[in-house]
Parts: sequence; C-alpha cells; structure tokens
Amino acid sequence: MTGIPAALRTAVDAAKERVAALHAELPRWELVVWTAGNVSERVSNPDGEDLLVIKPSGVAYEEITAEAMVVCDLAGNLVEGERSPSSDTAAHAYVYANMPEVGGVVHTHSTYATAWAARGEEIPCVLTMMADEFGGPVPVGPFAIIGDDSIGRSIVETLRESRSPAVLMRNHGPFTIGKDGRSAVKAAVMCEEVARTVHIARQLGQPQPIDQGHIDSLYDRYQNVYGQH
Repeated sequence: MTGIPAALRTAVDAAKERVAALHAELPRWELVVWTAGNVSERVSNPDGEDLLVIKPSGVAYEEITAEAMVVCDLAGNLVEGERSPSSDTAAHAYVYANMPEVGGVVHTHSTYATAWAARGEEIPCVLTMMADEFGGPVPVGPFAIIGDDSIGRSIVETLRESRSPAVLMRNHGPFTIGKDGRSAVKAAVMCEEVARTVHIARQLGQPQPIDQGHIDSLYDRYQNVYGQH
C-alpha cells in the first residue's frame, strides 16, 4: 500500500490525535522512562488492509504530537510519516494481523511488571481486581528478540490461551491489548498496579489464591455488569 486512501484520511488523523494523547498517560502513570514504551491503535479499513498508528522510534515523550505519529500497514511497512517507526512496530503489526478483535496495543517497561518478567514468573490471581481485569493470572510469554515479528508471535500465542489483556514477555516487559488504544493503556496501568501489589504481598507472606469459581464469577460481573452500559 502506498499512501493513505482518501476514505481513511479522517480516521487516520483522528487516530493520530488519540495515540499522541495516550502516550502522555504512560509517563503520567510512571510506566516508562526516557523514550521507552509505545502505544498503537488500529485504523480499520472496510475496503482493504487495516493500518496502525504508532510513535516514531526514539522520540522523547515531550516531543510527541499528532503530527509526529507514523502510519504503518499490518506488515510493519511505513505508509505515512517522515521518521522511522518504533522498533516494536513489527510486534504490534503481527498482533493486529492475527487478532482482529484487538484495536490497541501498548508496550512498557514498567518497573514491577518488568521485574516479574525478568523472573519469568506469571503474576498469580490473588486479588479480586485481578479476577475482574485479567480473568486469572497475568501470563508469561517466552524470550524473543526485538526487531522482527518474533515478539508478536509470542504475544499472540500466549494470549490466545488466556483471558488476560496483558502478557509479560520474559526478560523484556509487559505488552497489553484492548479494543482500542485507551483500553490497552488501562490494561498496562492495571498490570503494573497488580504486579506491585502482589510483589509487596509476597514480602509479607504467602498471598492467598482465589477459587477458580470466584474468579470466573468476578470476571463475568466486571466485564458484563459493572459500569455504565
């Protein structure tokens, strides 16, 4: 694909605005340092191939604007923008290409979640908030090298076996998904919160597991009843 189809121009520009604004949430919630981390969002194309909007590689958060965003196809190729896309673009693109229900992807190196990833250990479901948000433990994906779609493949393979919108990539950090960019950012915030809380609980003693029946009930209530509809 070369250039943005005229029918997608408005949708792409709106996505750039949203994605730029969502990047500000990552340092606000202390999920990133320096230029690390990224948010992307799918732009659906009913008449052809979907696109994704993501930040350029190595750009400081205070320099992120809608105009700075880049657009790629779902093979990770640059479609629009003057800078190189994030080094995680191939992973994001693979997720979108293979999980059509996903509309947003986030990657951070948030401290506590990344500490669990460094140990290669899932975060056990010992909090009702975890049952609500993740429907069980936050799983660990295998070690994968950045730069191609290896990380994306591992994300997809791991999350297809889980209700969790977050995965801890071993020795790397968390990736989260959502119906849109905002949902994926929320999952990243909640992943760091439960990683920190369960870590502290383990310093005090052995956290108590939640019965699977209660996890299922809590997840169903939160996903289908809680909030405004």
